Formats: sequence, structure tokens, C-alpha cells
Amino acid sequence: MTVGFVLGGGGVRGAVQVGMLQALFEAGIRPDTVVGTSIGAINGAAVAADPTPSVVETLLQAWASPAAAAVYGDSWPKQLRRLARSKTHLNDPAPLRGLLEEMLGADRTFEQLDVPLAVAAACIERTAERWFDSGPLIPAVLASSSVPGVLPPTKIGDEHFVDGGIVNSIPLGEAVDRGATTVYVLQVGRIEEAVVAPQKPSDVARVSFEIARRHRFTREIERVPEGVAVHVLPSGGPAPGDEKLGSYRRMDATRRRIDAAREATRAYLEARS
Repeated sequence: MTVGFVLGGGGVRGAVQVGMLQALFEAGIRPDTVVGTSIGAINGAAVAADPTPSVVETLLQAWASPAAAAVYGDSWPKQLRRLARSKTHLNDPAPLRGLLEEMLGADRTFEQLDVPLAVAAACIERTAERWFDSGPLIPAVLASSSVPGVLPPTKIGDEHFVDGGIVNSIPLGEAVDRGATTVYVLQVGRIEEAVVAPQKPSDVARVSFEIARRHRFTREIERVPEGVAVHVLPSGGPAPGDEKLGSYRRMDATRRRIDAAREATRAYLEARS
């Protein structure tokens, strides 16, 4: 049996993955391979670097740190001034890079991780999905989490990359392609929420976005090969305000998300033990 952890994208909602990881390690479940997108690339890199229960404390400290709050922490006026200057993005990538370097080590490579890791990004020039699994770690994780409009594209070589969630929000198929036979999907909760036909103009973009985000995972889970077991872990439910446009910036619900996901995942795993 080859155990794969799949960590999906979802901004600050990715805090639920810390609670899921805690429950998995408490149940004695350790990954043999990790794939991640966006915030899942960040959390997944930490797990691949230290696939033991101690990584939970590392992630708890990272999520509660001033560095994490600084990633999207500028005031709206400051963000708008940066957008006016850059024409492309609201936030400075330096706080995120600093957080990654502190958590993972500035010069770490994929080859130095304890278990194999692959992270997805979207290549602008190729208009295509790109998987990073070798070479320098920090640029690849930063590329995977460069949310368009929020952070600038990350340049690697002669190409520019933006958030991997654009091309593969929950990369189940990649984990299967890389040999995982038991897959734990650490999703952030959006796929648990019903999508209904829009009733007003503001619903149109939201519903369209959710279809674009989810359709690939829906297809991939329907096509899981025989002999592969997939466990989609529960998030514990949304936090108040998750439906709002600026919810990606809200760090105040982090602890609630982690605790709720840990309890929900514990119950899920116990029911299947």
C-alpha cells in the first residue's frame, strides 16, 4: 500500500488541513507521497519535510505567526496603492517568501525532503499545468500559491507561474498517477457546500467560479481506478463570513477551522477503523 496525501487549494481555509493532519498522524497514518496546490503546496511541503506528528506544531505556529498575518495583512488603501503602481497585484510576495524560508529553509530542494512532494502551478506562457518535483523548493511553492491579482506571478527560468488552483484545485489524479493506492484528500470544505443555480447577478460569478474550481475533481473521483481507495476528509464546516469576497484575508477563524477539522476527521477515521 502506498499512501498519498492530496492537499487542495483554498486560501485561509487551508487551515483545516492542519487539523486533518493532526487526526491522520494520531491514527498512525503517514504519507509515502504528497501532492499539493496553492495553500496545499505550502502545508504539503511542511509535511514532506517532516512527515511526523511534530509537523503539526510547526504548522500551528506558522499559521498563528505575525508572518502569516502579514501575507495578506496590508490595509485596503495600501493594497490599492500597490495595485496602482504594479497594475497587476495587491500584495507584496516578500512576507510569503519569508514565511516559507523560515518554515522550510531558504535553500532546501525537493530532493532533501523526507518523502516525495509534487506541487502544481499554472504556466502563463504555456497556458498549461506544470508540476514541480525537483530542484529548489521555495520558488516552486511560491509559484503554486501566487494567487492572480493578489500576488504577482512567480518567475522561474524564462516562464511565469500563478496559482496551481487555476489548473488543478484538488489534484487527486496526480497522486494516483504517482502510485498512491490509498489516498487521503485534504480539501478545504468548498466541495462540501451545495452549488445551486444563481438567483441574482452576484451569484453568477460565484457559481461559475465554483464549477470551474470543482469540475476536474468531480471527474477524477469518478475515474479512480479499481484497487485505489480514496478518503475525502471532512473539513468540519465553513466559518462565518466564508462567502464574502474578502474572506481570503481573514485569519481570525484559523483556530476554529483547525479544531473543527481535527474533530471531524477523527470521527471519520474512527468510523472506518
